[in-house]
Amino acid sequence: MRYLLFALFGFLFFSCEKQLSADQQLQADIAEIQKYLNDNNLTAQSTPSGLHYIITEPGTGGHPSISSSVTVNYTGKLLKNGDVFDQTNGSPRTFPLANLIAGWQEGIPLLKKGGRGTFFVPSALGYGPYGKGDIPANAPLIFDIELVNF
Repeated sequence: MRYLLFALFGFLFFSCEKQLSADQQLQADIAEIQKYLNDNNLTAQSTPSGLHYIITEPGTGGHPSISSSVTVNYTGKLLKNGDVFDQTNGSPRTFPLANLIAGWQEGIPLLKKGGRGTFFVPSALGYGPYGKGDIPANAPLIFDIELVNF
């Protein structure tokens, strides 16, 4: 019995990955985003939270607010390998902005109606240490978004 407990303790101790603090994870994500941008000769702006973005078409009119419902076309990809985990395929979807991930809550209001942009989202502004579906834990993400309406 003692050997079984020792083996179980050893397995648990050595199988646990070291977790980064939230600040360390953010810095690691930003470094990964910067590397991606450099490797692809892209220049992006950034916000204090770590969101990086490229506005390719600003759009016209006003900007949506956190209380807006937004209608968007989008493609979501993993920064690490470019795998697409979600997309609208030309059929826009409507969401209350307040119900979306923090990266969208911060990024979409940078666009106007008809605007397009690419958003590089650190994991803390995405799905964090838990991930979701095909999105692994602590995964920085790329979203190509068109704000159709709000």
